[in-house]
Amino acid sequence: MFCHCFQESRGVVIPSWENQTTIAEFVLRGFTSIRQLNISLFMMFLVFYTITVSGNILIGLLVLFSHHLHTPMHFFLVNLSFLEIWYTSNIVPKMLLIIIAEQKTISVPGCLAQFYFFGSLAATECLLLAVMSYDRYLAICQPLRYPILMTGPLCIKLAVSSWLCCFLLTAITMVLLSRLTFCGPNEIDHFFCDFTPLVRLSCGDTSRTETIAFATSSAVTLVPFLLITASYSCILAAILRIPSGTGQRKAFSACSSHLTVVTVFYGTLIAVYLVPSANSSQLLGKGFSLLYTILTPMFNPIIYSLRNRDIHEALKRNLSKKSGFLK
Repeated sequence: MFCHCFQESRGVVIPSWENQTTIAEFVLRGFTSIRQLNISLFMMFLVFYTITVSGNILIGLLVLFSHHLHTPMHFFLVNLSFLEIWYTSNIVPKMLLIIIAEQKTISVPGCLAQFYFFGSLAATECLLLAVMSYDRYLAICQPLRYPILMTGPLCIKLAVSSWLCCFLLTAITMVLLSRLTFCGPNEIDHFFCDFTPLVRLSCGDTSRTETIAFATSSAVTLVPFLLITASYSCILAAILRIPSGTGQRKAFSACSSHLTVVTVFYGTLIAVYLVPSANSSQLLGKGFSLLYTILTPMFNPIIYSLRNRDIHEALKRNLSKKSGFLK
């Protein structure tokens, strides 16, 4: 699994990493096995990236200029939209260069920085989704106390804590990765700098780095998932206690868009980290990685614009105003 360089001396295996040349850059292989589709892949990913960025910017602008959207849920939604823009912009532009211009090299610091922002933003999304599920729990299970409990200062504290916590936790793994020795080969069979491909290229002992990375990643994925599960268990129980069908549908619609996003997000995580482990195809692994690097950030604004009634109405209202102005 890892790159180990050894010398034999008097029957004893002695590490010889010190004698290896430390590499200065990595080569991202991207989708070299399907090079004949480069133009098609470039156009498709460019369209996906454009939809992602424009869709999330649109949601941010709608919330900013629509006073009835100045609610805790939509405040967290703006945080999520900003995150998705940053998340995809950290990976997709470089991937497009790899595909169309074949600029496959990336410096070691640049690669580590790409992993740092990727890991930090992915972890932040987990916490933001958990915070949003807590907001839905208060809104549905304790509607009378909701305005008192979910105040503006609390929303800011929850959002800031989510960002800071994840960036600090990922920094621990980042520091450990930066201390590893990379002596070659320098090819990463992926389209971005993920943790596992980086560790495989190290010539030193990576056990501590992997253990700490596993602990921190588990903390920022499993704990929020358990909180989300607990919140929606309470929400489901509360909805089932509502006597009228109309009331049940109204309560469910208040959290359906967030529940859909959570399902898509954690569904892709399960697909990426469980399915490829049972399949040796590296191309299949890249395909699953596309789910959470491109498709999920693109689907989120679509889901919220279609399933969130407030966002849907604000969009129609602004479009009608614009059309009336043009007339």
